[in-house]
Amino acid sequence: MPTDYETGLGRNAANYVPLSPLSFLRRTASVYPERPAIIHGPIRRNYAELSERCLRLASALAQRGVGRGDTVAIIAPNIPEFVEAHFGVPMAGAVLNSINTRLDADAIAFILRHGEAKVFFVDRELSAVAAEALAMLETKPLVIDINDPLATGGALIGEMEYEAFIAAGDPGFTPLMPLDEWDAIALNYTSGTTGDPKGVVSHHRGAYLNAIGNGVTWAMPHFPVYLWTLPMFHCNGWCFPWTITALAGTHVCLRRVEGTAILTAIAEHGVTHLCGAPIVMSMMVNAPEEVSRAFAQPVSMMTAGAAPPASVIGAMEAMDFKITHVYGLTEVYGPCVVCAWHPEWNDLPANDQARLKARQGVPYELQEDMIVADPVSLAPVPSDGVTIGEIMMRGNVMMKGYLKNPATTEASFKGGWFHTGDLAVMHPDGYVEIKDRSKDIIISGGENISSIEVEDALFAHPDILSAAVVAMPDEKWGETPCAFVELKPGAHLVEEAVIDWCRERLARFKCPRRVVFTELPKTSTGKIQKFVLREQARALASSAG
Repeated sequence: MPTDYETGLGRNAANYVPLSPLSFLRRTASVYPERPAIIHGPIRRNYAELSERCLRLASALAQRGVGRGDTVAIIAPNIPEFVEAHFGVPMAGAVLNSINTRLDADAIAFILRHGEAKVFFVDRELSAVAAEALAMLETKPLVIDINDPLATGGALIGEMEYEAFIAAGDPGFTPLMPLDEWDAIALNYTSGTTGDPKGVVSHHRGAYLNAIGNGVTWAMPHFPVYLWTLPMFHCNGWCFPWTITALAGTHVCLRRVEGTAILTAIAEHGVTHLCGAPIVMSMMVNAPEEVSRAFAQPVSMMTAGAAPPASVIGAMEAMDFKITHVYGLTEVYGPCVVCAWHPEWNDLPANDQARLKARQGVPYELQEDMIVADPVSLAPVPSDGVTIGEIMMRGNVMMKGYLKNPATTEASFKGGWFHTGDLAVMHPDGYVEIKDRSKDIIISGGENISSIEVEDALFAHPDILSAAVVAMPDEKWGETPCAFVELKPGAHLVEEAVIDWCRERLARFKCPRRVVFTELPKTSTGKIQKFVLREQARALASSAG
């Protein structure tokens, strides 16, 4: 008979506590109460003060009837109140719904209605679109104004201001910790480019694990100084409100993400870490020359999605930035895959290093598993770096599902794996490399063309700042590549020159048939909105026909 490891050995309050990132603030405020927690313009707050404000926020929400399972929404840039919401809202037992600041009123109204928000925190600069959204609602939430002293313009539309709201809260409030670590902590809506946005529900367990995973994967020390260039509404700032707090770090808030503002903040506050899309790197590299790029401390930057162009990485490394490439989605709390770097790769030629850095990589230490597989049979593709399949993941850093959408939830978890919709290859060493979103592959005359491959060729041009390639309908070929190109300031190119540049680097069938010079439409996280460009490409094809 095997040894009985169950009888009399059950869970109890002493040996089992549901995992929650709320515990990070309690510990840091206790151990490091005087450590700097928040920097925002002239505002300086330590962890004792941050903890008190979060408790007051939770108490004030409870006084207004907010409790377990209720939704509290916020629309704001990266300001201290947003950091506080990541703790104060779940301390009240509620679920934090962070809303993209670039959405229109229709989308915001849908989110408030679908998520059933009971309270809505609105930054003054965003009051116009918020008011328009609120006017569309039959049942309106309690609206609280965030009157940030660094905001410009906008009106106060709420019942009261945030400072008055939390002043009524009790600093001795006892936080409502989750009854189960599977309890919801956040509700984040996907972009909704193909219909209404989907509400991704995150749980305390996943938030806790990915917050720690960030620190482990990035080898972050205690007391980092973190600059908020990544929007906190984007996957809860990739869980970094909780990561930085766990490490007793300093949150340096930044209302506007601009190259000069970023470089100035890094120098002024001794910033050691920041995150952002490749476009944020381009902002920094292309900031005015008079802005200092010399820092007294090493700076690490985490970037996600398609690898930045080699020229941008080179310019960042020349400024002594250490770049870490990660990959993820809202459904997995932001990044949970990293291009884990091997020290011996430092001795490789620059071109080989760039090729390795372009790969998305391997799962975080705290994410369980990832495969590249046939989306129908679920059979893993060969690890040959050539055969394309869909990236699939599973593990504890995974959403509960989509709110009020059981059919889509079931489909996304088919076969016991989360289907990302990203197409990739698996290399022999187990590193994945994305080739495209399933909807971004261009099928021309029966041949698959990776839009990323064409974009890489365009990015290599010294006069091109940014580029995106989408399918354009074609009577003969079905689809052909159409390139949308944003030039560097002062640069001049013509369509034929760009096409010739691509022909020198790509098979002829992969080269764009049309090149449009324009400012690329982007989300607030710097991602290019390809659905907008697809519509433009279809319109171009129609007008040509």
